[in-house]
Amino acid sequence: MRRVTIDPQGPLLVEGPVEVALPDGGTARSDRFVVAVCTCRRSRSYPWCDTSHRRRTRKPSRDATD
Repeated sequence: MRRVTIDPQGPLLVEGPVEVALPDGGTARSDRFVVAVCTCRRSRSYPWCDTSHRRRTRKPSRDATD
């Protein structure tokens, strides 16, 4: 049995190995112990998650003045 963990703020975590059927008819395979599958479609390595779903915030520069 495979375990799939749903993270509302991120990817699906699937116990591997995994084969993913892609929309274009192709397949992607991973032999990793746990695989993060992208659900936001922002990943540059789709269907695998590359953490692109995380919000990016800029820190104020140290020399910034008000």
